[in-house]
Amino acid sequence: MLLILCALTLLNSCKTNEPEKPRNKYLVESTFLAEFKKEQLVAIAEAELGTSPNLDLRALLKSGAKAYRLTYKTTYVDGSEITASGAVLLPVSPDPVPMISYQHGTITSSASAPSHFGPTSEAGTLGALFAGLGYIIVMPDYIGYGASEAYGHPYEHRASLATASLDMIRAAGELLGELNEVKWNKDLFLTGFSEGGYATLSLQKKIEEEGIKEFNLKASSCGAGAYNKTAFMDYIINQPTHGNGAYNRSYIWVLLTYNRIYNLNKPASYYFKEPYASQIASQGENTSISASFHTLISDGFRKDIDEGNAGDFLSAIADNDVYDWKPQVPTLLALGDQDQYVFYFNTQTAYDAMIARGATKVTLARLTGKDHGTAVPDFLQRTYLFFLQNQYLVN
Repeated sequence: MLLILCALTLLNSCKTNEPEKPRNKYLVESTFLAEFKKEQLVAIAEAELGTSPNLDLRALLKSGAKAYRLTYKTTYVDGSEITASGAVLLPVSPDPVPMISYQHGTITSSASAPSHFGPTSEAGTLGALFAGLGYIIVMPDYIGYGASEAYGHPYEHRASLATASLDMIRAAGELLGELNEVKWNKDLFLTGFSEGGYATLSLQKKIEEEGIKEFNLKASSCGAGAYNKTAFMDYIINQPTHGNGAYNRSYIWVLLTYNRIYNLNKPASYYFKEPYASQIASQGENTSISASFHTLISDGFRKDIDEGNAGDFLSAIADNDVYDWKPQVPTLLALGDQDQYVFYFNTQTAYDAMIARGATKVTLARLTGKDHGTAVPDFLQRTYLFFLQNQYLVN
């Protein structure tokens, strides 16, 4: 009996001395979603990007890919902790590989979010394709989609887009440690188009200015983002524009988001004239109005802006500017010069401001003759080449 007790004591002592597995700080849960064969990714490349005579991504595919959904901890706009979600796609590789944080463009429901992984979503197409090219792909849903759907999406809100994306990268790193399927070499690239372009530059700014050293940020490629919010808002309030209802919906959504997040709490009738005000009050960010946006604006709101009485509103807009700073890592800014949704001056003024601050690694890519939709294939191909160009350079 004494021998048994001694043995149990020794066993328990050994267990106590075993190093505990570190607890995840960000990752909550992960779920396997899908697996792609290389042949499937070839078909995706053809469907999404076509066959470019300059760059055939089909021939550059290295492997198939696996996709996972994860939930993770991040913070809401008020600083409270919430659970968000996203998708992670892994290449099949025996060697350590870099990571791309891919911020998606504007969506209007969780059905299009990366973690939902629909067959036509950015995660299920372009995310899988870039994983097959040899990258770990991390795609945050953003707050307001997937696991955090109940909170509503803080559309084009710089701080929350950057924070949710950064915490997703951290959670993905913890997931990789658990899965042990592919190793991350700690090199990180950032990219996104449209809202994703804005989210990407916001994320890059946060990483660089806060001196985050958990990984090696190599390069960033931003497409068609509304970086200069102050100039953008001034333009659409005062100048005739396209009258595209879908585009106007986004502009309304931005204004309503800032009105809520910054506690301006003005009614729709303050910003918009009738009959538009009642429609917007009823439908919110789902409102689609086919008229030049400047004709929607109320006389009172315009007068307050002209006379300097809309300071809180203008401060909220300016808080979301992300164009006037000095990037340190190679940065590609691209936009179609025929884009009538996110006007070209957003990219041009960002480039000019960065160069004026002494940035030496910023590249401007003017996609001649391209609009918001037709610019995407060119942007993705340029992004791949830009990342490849910077992958082996020491920053």
